Amino acid sequence: MADNGFTAVLALDALPADTQKAVDVDGRSILLCHHDGRIFAVENLCSHAEQPLECGRVKWGWIACPFHGARFDLKTGEALNPPAINPIATFVVRIADGMIEIAV
Repeated sequence: MADNGFTAVLALDALPADTQKAVDVDGRSILLCHHDGRIFAVENLCSHAEQPLECGRVKWGWIACPFHGARFDLKTGEALNPPAINPIATFVVRIADGMIEIAV
C-alpha cells in the first residue's frame, strides 16, 4: 500500500544484516541490501549485462554484478568500473512500523 509515494515492500526483520533480497514493486524488480547498518534499494538489473544483481557480492558500499564484475555504488547507483558505464536506479528507503518502504 502506497503512502506519500512510499510502498511497504518487506518486514525489516526479514532482511538480516549483510543480506540482500529482491522484491517486486509494480512489476519492477528492486534489490534491497542491508549493508553497514543501512538499507539500500537499487534496480535489480545490471546496466551492462541486463542481468539480475541479487546474487552479487556486496562490499564497501557497492554491489558487484555476478556475471561480469561491474560494480555499482549502493547509494548513488554510479557505475564504478567497466564493463558498466551507465548507472543503475536507486530508490529512497524509509522504515515505518517495522516495514521497509521505498519510493519508486
